[in-house]
Amino acid sequence: MLVRIDPASSVPLGDQVAASVRGAIADGSVGAGERLPAARALAASLGVNVHTVLRGYQRLKEEGLIELRRGRGAVVTGAASPARARLTDAAAGLIEQARALGLTDEEIVSLVRTGLDRPLGTG
Repeated sequence: MLVRIDPASSVPLGDQVAASVRGAIADGSVGAGERLPAARALAASLGVNVHTVLRGYQRLKEEGLIELRRGRGAVVTGAASPARARLTDAAAGLIEQARALGLTDEEIVSLVRTGLDRPLGTG
């Protein structure tokens, strides 16, 4: 699995690691049960601190896409489907756009809740 980061990007490196793995799950190149590269090895290949990779892996764990197993590393969960990974990516994009507009986390949550109150397809 190829993980890419852009050190010149304003996106934190840990988030870039998470997005790269999420993208691999979304496009089906990494599936349930597959092990991700060890954090130390990935950090060395990317030229970043191991904690940067671990932050990215922790984010993926919080999203339910991977499990972190002591001594066994990071493993893609059975719940990690390409559709779920794409949805998580879309949600991250929505949050990034909302924050760029200056919305607080509470305003973003309110925006999503308001959208849930409307019938689907009503824009």
